[in-house]
Amino acid sequence: MPQNIFYTVNFTIQFTSLRFCRKTLHPRKWRDYVETRISLCYNLLMFNLIWPVAVIVFSNIIYQICAKGIPEQMNTYASMTVTYAVSTVFSAIMFLVSSKGQNILQQFKLTNWATVVLGIVITGLELGFIFAYKSGWKVSTLATITNAFLAIALIFLGFFMYKEAITWTKLVGVIICLIGIWFIKR
Repeated sequence: MPQNIFYTVNFTIQFTSLRFCRKTLHPRKWRDYVETRISLCYNLLMFNLIWPVAVIVFSNIIYQICAKGIPEQMNTYASMTVTYAVSTVFSAIMFLVSSKGQNILQQFKLTNWATVVLGIVITGLELGFIFAYKSGWKVSTLATITNAFLAIALIFLGFFMYKEAITWTKLVGVIICLIGIWFIKR
């Protein structure tokens, strides 16, 4: 929701700027100005759509390397305790850098069930990957197979919980995922 507000405010500023310049610039310069503004808005929109995906992909690659690299002799829960301690410190630092003077305790008061359940689910996610790697799964197949099953599950979750449409292309995607899993495990 906040990003939608950002886009609306940015568009309003750009539009107001365009109306002002229309009255003051030569038609050719005005056209160049409009094209530049549209290009800037498009580039900003594309950047805001692409950078989170790039962060997810990069972080997931590093995550898989780290999960596979945890020593087999180390207790999984001890490893996760260190991991989450580092994550807590990093998150606190990022809050201080990005919060613009907000009080962290006030933010904690906004916690709902989703934040708590997310903490539990992330722990389950970690456990699953770490134990799978300790039992011998390969990096090249584990994430691919789990993500294919996840993609299939999310299509149906979107349909049942969020009333998202299941299209023929999504069903074909499910079939392709299942065929891909069959080929990977062959």
